[in-house]
Amino acid sequence: MTEPNGLLAIGGDLSPSRLLTAYYNGIFPWYSAYQPILWWSPDPRGVLPVAELHISRSLKKTLNNTTLHFTLNHAFMEVVAACAEPRRDSEDTWITSEFMQSYAILHEMGQAHSIEVWDRDKLVGGLYGLSIGKLFCGESMFHRQPDSSKMALVALCRHLSRYDAPLIDCQMQNSYLETMGVQEWPRARFLRRLAELRDQTFPAECWQPQVLTL
Repeated sequence: MTEPNGLLAIGGDLSPSRLLTAYYNGIFPWYSAYQPILWWSPDPRGVLPVAELHISRSLKKTLNNTTLHFTLNHAFMEVVAACAEPRRDSEDTWITSEFMQSYAILHEMGQAHSIEVWDRDKLVGGLYGLSIGKLFCGESMFHRQPDSSKMALVALCRHLSRYDAPLIDCQMQNSYLETMGVQEWPRARFLRRLAELRDQTFPAECWQPQVLTL
């Protein structure tokens, strides 16, 4: 559908098998708490080529001087819960309790992953998403300190680059993501790249819980 952009289906459930089938085909759920489940594949698609991550001069200075530290898969559900908290510009969230339960299972299955940003032992930023082959499908991010979500994205890109994973699916571009280098691709181009990446595999150690270095 062109209006609303990319809405493909309504209904179904959030079972892990349905979710994985959807992401494998470039489709994702996005809906509000009191709506039926809505399934989307927008055109254009927001994507971030890992090698084209843009780090501004100010963010580079922050990264060079930060005392924060970064981890992978140390606090997945804490990150999801933080992403579900109301935003300043909206009281609504698509990260419902059903959504959280399903993604917890996907995490246990080794499909869903999180990046955490810590100030000592306090979680101050992060992001989470799914790995579909060598495509990382970003779901949401949050920050409790300035630039902490941007630093989480930098940590993810640098981790993915070590394993030759070239692309992050950001679903839709916005002004915040655009500053980090997120581009808009025609849906057909995105689906062609997805078909190339979705059956590739990472070494087992890629998604093991670990401390990340920038």
